[in-house]
Amino acid sequence: MARRSKAREVAVQMLYQVDLNPTVELRAVRAMVDEALDDVELQEFAWRLFVGVMEVRSMLDQKIQGVAENWSLKRMAPTDRNVLRLGAFELINTDTPHRVVLDEAIELARVFGSAQSAQFVNGVLDKLVPHEKRQLRPEN
Repeated sequence: MARRSKAREVAVQMLYQVDLNPTVELRAVRAMVDEALDDVELQEFAWRLFVGVMEVRSMLDQKIQGVAENWSLKRMAPTDRNVLRLGAFELINTDTPHRVVLDEAIELARVFGSAQSAQFVNGVLDKLVPHEKRQLRPEN
């Protein structure tokens, strides 16, 4: 597993934790991140992803809801919902190439979700790729 993939996995686990238990303290979440990852750089990356999603979660939820045809966030499996939040955050708020974001989110959906999760996550996130990211050509 790639280094950053493991950090994304931990970030999704923490988002899931807070989604199902909103009273969990951020100190406890940070301690769980640090415990799950030995590398300080990965701990910081996972923490930045987690905090970033939490800071703009309502905006992310609106965007996801806007493109997830016939699906409310409440009806989505908590694992899918949180993979979508992380993927949407990276698409909208980072310079990570959209193909990397989609690939990582699909893999997280395979790991944590149901048999249909990867296809569902791919379909929703593909609709959220910013136009300017689609226009960028990958460097050779």
